[in-house]
Amino acid sequence: MRSITKPVLSGADIARLIQDGLGEQAIVTGHEEFTDGFFNAAHAVRLADGREVVLKVAPDAGLTMLTYEVDLMHTEIEFFRRAAGAGVPLPRMWHADPERGVMVMERLRGVSFEQAKKTMDPAHVLAIRRELGRISAAITAVPGERFGYPRRDGRTRSGSWRESFLQYIEDILGDATGSDRPLPRPAPEIRELVHRHAPLLDEVTSPALVHFDLWDGNVFVIADGDGWRVEGIIDGERAFYGDPVAELVSLVSFVPEAEAAAVLDGFLGRALTASEQVRLWLYRSYLWLILIAETAVRGYPEKENAELMAFATGMLTKDLDELSAV
Repeated sequence: MRSITKPVLSGADIARLIQDGLGEQAIVTGHEEFTDGFFNAAHAVRLADGREVVLKVAPDAGLTMLTYEVDLMHTEIEFFRRAAGAGVPLPRMWHADPERGVMVMERLRGVSFEQAKKTMDPAHVLAIRRELGRISAAITAVPGERFGYPRRDGRTRSGSWRESFLQYIEDILGDATGSDRPLPRPAPEIRELVHRHAPLLDEVTSPALVHFDLWDGNVFVIADGDGWRVEGIIDGERAFYGDPVAELVSLVSFVPEAEAAAVLDGFLGRALTASEQVRLWLYRSYLWLILIAETAVRGYPEKENAELMAFATGMLTKDLDELSAV
């Protein structure tokens, strides 16, 4: 989807960035832009040596961003390196420059789960959901030194998950109210509701790596015999160190109940406890606030912007009601 955060790259720009990263012998023979992302520019690039790679370029530094959107390319590079070390399926990273905001990685051969599931057998969909649960368990087994986003200025980093997450909420409420985004409840009421449940966050004592954006468009699958398997996951720029339960937000919030149960089976091998369920509502509320705040800074087309606002507002209303009821 069109977004003002995506840098516009010419063919000459792409050729230069590829050679800067891979060397002068890397000759571009073709390229095309991926249009389904929302933040970075991403281009499929064919090289004369036969390689097919993806060039990813971060937004220009001068654009207005949300408060948490600092050092996101640095965050993605850290996610890739740490998750790859834990055996998580990922595309190979050929070049990474967080200072210039450029990554070059291999192009996966499969298709997005968002696309493939439309024609998949339901049993194969459930199998992929279960596999995603297992992959997510591997991601969240990667330990961090401190809680919070791994941005280099240290904002949100702390020794307490409660402290870090409450700063997340403070920052995103500031973004939303600062841009006059309509919220389903007044910001002070949302803040009070989150603080009321904050003691549950103290149950999380060890920082775990969390991707936090594992919706189906960021999962690539490939045919495997009579079924399918996950080839790799992408787009780790929203990652942080926090509660493993937060990984479930994008995994179970957009899917039918049976598919969500398959994710949980792979991830935990059991249902959520009462405390974990409340924490999940907190983390879902954070995501809906992000989506609402994004409508002020992304420059999405008017129709899509209105649809995103309506969707996120409806979801936030439901989760705030759940938090109010417990």
